[in-house]
Amino acid sequence: MKQRQPRAEKTALVQAVDLLARQEHSTAKLREKLKRRGYEDDEITAAVERLTERGYLNDEAACAREFQYFYEDSRLSVRQISLKLIQRGFDAALVRQCVPEDIFERELTAARRCLAIKFARPAEPQKLQQYLYTRGFGGQVRRAAMEHFTAEHESEEDT
Repeated sequence: MKQRQPRAEKTALVQAVDLLARQEHSTAKLREKLKRRGYEDDEITAAVERLTERGYLNDEAACAREFQYFYEDSRLSVRQISLKLIQRGFDAALVRQCVPEDIFERELTAARRCLAIKFARPAEPQKLQQYLYTRGFGGQVRRAAMEHFTAEHESEEDT
């Protein structure tokens, strides 16, 4: 029976490509993952530079795409989206650049969706307020969402 040859260790570049093939990463998060896998700093730096040169690693574009995805398709507040992206290794200044000027209507829609999912009927205002606060919504949005939510349920009871 023929004995298998042990596989050669992957280089940091090959490992980085494998990681990026599964999911988009920020430069900082990719560096962190490669470091945890035991690669040396100079090898990580070379891999990151090569991927950046080739256009496979672009924090600005990746941050904008991820922000837009969460902004359009979720009930997360802009504050939560920003924190999530910062935790994923994107620079806070880069994340701030992605935030549109006027977010009130979008935040109101997201807050109302949160309330509708969590509460079948209106609860104590303080409970609603606290729930939205923990989700990162600002005071003006919280009040408006609570008013809409309560008004919707009052009109349902009237019919």
